Amino acid sequence: MLAHRVQAFRPAAASRRGLTVVCKDSRIGRAPIAVPKGVTVTLEGSLVRVKGPNGTLEQTLSPLVTIEQKDGVIRLAKVSDDRVAMSQHGLNRTLVNNMVTGVSTGFEKRMEMVGTGYRASVAGKELTLNVGYSKPRVLTIPEGLKVAVEKNTTLVISGASKVAVGDFCATIRRQREPEPYKGKGIRYSGEVIKLKEGKGAGGKKK
Repeated sequence: MLAHRVQAFRPAAASRRGLTVVCKDSRIGRAPIAVPKGVTVTLEGSLVRVKGPNGTLEQTLSPLVTIEQKDGVIRLAKVSDDRVAMSQHGLNRTLVNNMVTGVSTGFEKRMEMVGTGYRASVAGKELTLNVGYSKPRVLTIPEGLKVAVEKNTTLVISGASKVAVGDFCATIRRQREPEPYKGKGIRYSGEVIKLKEGKGAGGKKK
């Protein structure tokens, strides 16, 4: 009795053989984007400019997708049926949706400072962090972002750009990353820090 092996069809292998792989529309990419009241979207070729209560954002889209606005709804479509176009379809739809959300409601992240004597303060466009070093760390708050301090140790970073908010939060965290034994440092709100056992945790060896 002969055993037959069935190999899965792989797009990469098909590409090497000169075959064309046809992909379905991206589930994310084909979802329409509703434009809220008070938000204006301007399309100039592949350039998308979105203006709302929280400011103005713009993004140049991939040439592998097209975009149209009709009756207060934005739709994106891919120009070809290959895998790269499908991935760009979903990615660019997400970028446009983030811009619409950002200028209308904005994005916000919260961070916590854990440690004796740790505290933060904001003066103008500068964020000062006292996190156990001999000198405080002073960071310039990027344009378009707002930083609020609650109870000296909780930071609230907000802005229209999801990328800008995330990047600045990462910069803040790097000033004192949580250490693995007591968890002291700067962390995202709700972040779980896996702690290691100290040297004396296992008791003395006999």
